[in-house]
Amino acid sequence: MRLHPTGMFDNHAAAYRHIETRPLAAAMGAEIRGVDLTNLTAEQAEEIKHALFRHKMIYFRRQKMSHGQHEALSLLFGPFAEDAYTQGVPGHRDVHPLIREADDPSKMVFGEGWHTDSPFLPAPPAITLLRSVEVPPFGGDTIWANSALAYAALSETYKGMIQGLRVRFSIRDVLQAVYESVEPSDSPIGRLASTRESTHVSEDLQRKIRGSTHPLVRTHPVTGEKALYIDSSYAIGIEGMSTEESAPLIRFLSDHVTQPAFTCRLRWEPDMLVIWDNRLCVHQAFNDYQGYRREMYRTTVAGERPT
Repeated sequence: MRLHPTGMFDNHAAAYRHIETRPLAAAMGAEIRGVDLTNLTAEQAEEIKHALFRHKMIYFRRQKMSHGQHEALSLLFGPFAEDAYTQGVPGHRDVHPLIREADDPSKMVFGEGWHTDSPFLPAPPAITLLRSVEVPPFGGDTIWANSALAYAALSETYKGMIQGLRVRFSIRDVLQAVYESVEPSDSPIGRLASTRESTHVSEDLQRKIRGSTHPLVRTHPVTGEKALYIDSSYAIGIEGMSTEESAPLIRFLSDHVTQPAFTCRLRWEPDMLVIWDNRLCVHQAFNDYQGYRREMYRTTVAGERPT
């Protein structure tokens, strides 16, 4: 551990009247108790939004809900975002299945590798809501890192050096990894793997390979916080730099953001609902539950062009 967040970020619970908050780690994350997400009051909804922006990732236990209820909860935070990987479940276009069957032999799982959701899109999702239905008896955790805290921990000299730089994000390298590691199937990552046999690359996939360029240091439109917008999965270059020049910057900052001092880790249970601020979090899933089934559903909330 190179750094410790003491004195840089306060993850204590705020004094809420309508929800109970229990922080998960020093750097970020909190459990929200005392609410039924299928029957929220307006006051609870406002405090949940505040807790999300304060803790970056919040989670709820024992929240059994339908796809329609999941959609309704998501819409409290804003309209649905484009999903870069799936077309949704039947009858619920914006509820996306993330399912890995027990007999899937793939060496890579959906969400593996540190990343922020879909930064290769012109306007990446602002918020992600992920719901668990079936989880393995062990393994299958998710870990998040607070990229606002990581930015705050940089020296003023380094902050000055990177201010104004822009990052090129692309699905290119993830696509290549999928081709090498994943068997075609009906899962989101399996359907992506099936495109390796295609003689024609669709315009939609070409668009994601071309990707988008966003500020390396972005400003949160609600809180005003500055955060590093970088990951090791989708970032492929720095605008105006050669590959050789940008590679050390991307590697250092990706490693810096994801060091243990800035993270929290969640052990999933059935009927959990997790919400995170995709503008200033990176996260990853683990491929450590071979032989067990994992069933999750995701919605994403539309975001703005990062500034």
